[in-house]
Amino acid sequence: MAYLTDRKRAAGLGSAKTGTEHHWHMTLTSWILVILVPLFLFAFGPIVGEPYEAVIAHFARPFPALVTAAMLVVGLNHFRHGVQVLIEDYVGGETRKLMVIAMVAVSYGAMAVGLYALARMAL
Repeated sequence: MAYLTDRKRAAGLGSAKTGTEHHWHMTLTSWILVILVPLFLFAFGPIVGEPYEAVIAHFARPFPALVTAAMLVVGLNHFRHGVQVLIEDYVGGETRKLMVIAMVAVSYGAMAVGLYALARMAL
C-alpha cells in the first residue's frame, strides 16, 4: 500500500514552465483584439466591393493602413501562440517539434506577406 500525497504523485512529471507567460500573452492580445477588430471592420468595411483603384486609394491613407497592419501583427501573433499551446498539449514526440516549427513559419510568413502587400498598397 502506497501512501503518496498529490504532490508526490505529480513530482517528476515536469511542467511546461511557460504556462503563465502564454496565458498573459493570450490575455493581452485578446484585449488588444477586442479594440482592433471593430476598428478594422470600420476601416475595411467601406471598401468591400469597391474597384481596385478605390481600394488602393483607401489604403494609401494612414489610418486604414495602420489599423490593418496592427490587426495582421496582433491577430497572427495571437493565432501563433494559441496553436502552439494546442500543439504542445495534444501532440507528442518529434511531430510536436515539426508542427510547432511549421506553424511558426506559416504565421510569420503570412504576417510578412500581408505587411508587404499592405506596404505596396500604401506606398
